[in-house]
Amino acid sequence: MANVSHRGDMATHPDVSEMRARYARMLGGRDVALVDGPVFLLGLYCSASPWILHYTTSQPALATHNLIMGIAIGLLALGFTTAPARMYGLSWAICAMGVWMIIAPWIVGSSPDTGVILNNIIIGALAVVLGLMCAGTAAKSAPKP
Repeated sequence: MANVSHRGDMATHPDVSEMRARYARMLGGRDVALVDGPVFLLGLYCSASPWILHYTTSQPALATHNLIMGIAIGLLALGFTTAPARMYGLSWAICAMGVWMIIAPWIVGSSPDTGVILNNIIIGALAVVLGLMCAGTAAKSAPKP
């Protein structure tokens, strides 16, 4: 058996400078976390908002919709944190989800009241803004040709 417990120093790896540059470019000074945390919290609030604002009985379809959309937003945020190189291409999806959240009370809901409408408009607007921030972070960390 080969002795694999002793590994060499990474400094001797032929691609170490390229790996360091790509890692630094992807993390971008770790401002990635400044965007991912609020996106996750927005998803968490979106999924819990029907119970916070007590419209689960008056708008059951919209309550289910917000639960599913909140989980999707939260999962995207976790993906941005764990695999930013692969996931930041989906940052525009958060913008689309935000626009959908703004119009959803009239499409999914049935005669929503002002509180439900305002809740979804605020969630949607924040999702659009945070999605644009994610897209900006992705554009900043993209490799330069």
